[in-house]
Amino acid sequence: MNTQEFWQLVEAGRGLASEPDDAQEVVRHASALLAARPAEEITAAQQALWDLMAESYTNPLWAAAYLINGGCSDDGFDYFRGWLITRGQRTFTRVCEDPDSLAELPLVRAAAADGFELDCEETLGLAWNAHLAATGRPLPPGALTIRYPELDPAWNVDFDDRAEMTRRLPRLAALFLR
Repeated sequence: MNTQEFWQLVEAGRGLASEPDDAQEVVRHASALLAARPAEEITAAQQALWDLMAESYTNPLWAAAYLINGGCSDDGFDYFRGWLITRGQRTFTRVCEDPDSLAELPLVRAAAADGFELDCEETLGLAWNAHLAATGRPLPPGALTIRYPELDPAWNVDFDDRAEMTRRLPRLAALFLR
């Protein structure tokens, strides 16, 4: 399974979800669909997922997650990117290119109004759970490799600096830094 096939799996999960904004439901459906595939494809899906995690490992997106969730640890950033993956390829790509575009999403606007966090730890276990369901065994050791890129030193700023975040992510700052 390559990255494009992984995105098709996510879209199928979104299509089956009674509420596509419910990231956990999307993951449950996508994992169940994946579990019906051969073990080799499930293992390859794990690598595709982590390739997307590496692609989205950027300071600007981390700063956006920090604003949206009122702080963001290393694990919290993983869970935020897991949530982002459940939004589908088009949203993922747009947001990776311009994290401030998150301010356009209705769910992000709702999070700003109601104070809930956007995360989905379950995304990280999508292939793991599918493999376990399909084979009764965890993913094989060494099923994935991940190399995170170096973070952009130009974004090595204090995410609590309201003026800096307003300058760098103006639309998100307008929603979350009131």
